[in-house]
Amino acid sequence: MKFKDWATRVLLISLMFMALIVVLLIGRATKLHNHPTTSHTSNPQVTAWSQYPQAQFQSAKEPENKSQNVIKSPVKTSKPVARYVTSQAFAQYRPNYQVVSVNPTNYGERYSQDVNGIPVNNQPIIVLHETGYSASSAINFFQVAHDDENVQASYHALVKLDGTVVYLVPPEKRAFGAANSVFDGSQGVETVQTNPNLPASVNNFAYHVSLETPPDSYDSSSQQTHSGYTEAQYNSLAWLIAQSQVPDDRITTHHLVDRSGKKVDPINFDGHKFLSLLNTYRQVKPIARVSQ
Repeated sequence: MKFKDWATRVLLISLMFMALIVVLLIGRATKLHNHPTTSHTSNPQVTAWSQYPQAQFQSAKEPENKSQNVIKSPVKTSKPVARYVTSQAFAQYRPNYQVVSVNPTNYGERYSQDVNGIPVNNQPIIVLHETGYSASSAINFFQVAHDDENVQASYHALVKLDGTVVYLVPPEKRAFGAANSVFDGSQGVETVQTNPNLPASVNNFAYHVSLETPPDSYDSSSQQTHSGYTEAQYNSLAWLIAQSQVPDDRITTHHLVDRSGKKVDPINFDGHKFLSLLNTYRQVKPIARVSQ
C-alpha cells in the first residue's frame, strides 16, 4: 500500500471518530437541557403562603390598579355596576403582618357543587370571630393535624391585640371557621353542605377573620364579656376588609351565623366603629358603562 493511500485512510478514520465524538457531546448537552438536575425542580407540596403580602394593594394614588380581592367567588358572577376602591387613609395605614402555615387537615377546597351535586353560586360573606384565648394558642391549634372532622378549625386571618395581621389560610381555600351555620341576608337563607357527615355551613362562601381576645377574658368564669378590642385591632380589621369587594351587608359575626346556640363571638364588638373605619378605608366607585 502506498503511503499516500495509507495516510488518506488514517485521515478518514480520524474524521469519523471526531464526528462521532461531536454527535455524542451534542446528545449529552441536549439530554441535560431537557432533564435538569433535581436541585432545580419545584416541590409540588410547597404552598405559596406568601401570596398575601405579594398582592398588589391598591392605593389612592393609583386608582387604575385593581385592589386585592380578599375572597374569590367560586362561580362566575354578573358584572357589577360599582366596586370598592381604597382611599388615601388606606394607603397611609400599613399594619405589621405575619404569614403562618396551617396544617392541611384544618382547611379544604371551595366547592362549586354541594353534596347533592347542585351548583352553588353564593356571593362571598365575611364572618368575624374572636380567638377566645391568645392568638398564639389559636395558631398552635391550627398547626396541629386533626383527623377528627368535628375538631378541625381555622381562620383565613386573625388580628392580634397590637394590630398585627396574621395571614393563615389562603383566601381561595375553605377555612373551617363555622360549623353548623347559616347566613340570613337580603337574598334569604344561605348555607351549603359539602360533607354528608356534617351539618351545612357558610364555610364554602365565607372569609373568616378573627380578633385576638383580650387577656382579661382568659380566666373569666363566664366568657361572655371582656374589656373589648384595641384601636389597633379595629383599624387593622377595617384595613384588611377594605381590600375586598364584599359589601357591608354581607359582613357578619360568628354569633349571627351560628345555629348551634353556643357561639357568642366576637364579644363586645363595636360594629358602628368598625363600619365607620371601613368606610374611611374604602369608597364605592361606579363603573363606567360603554354604550352599545
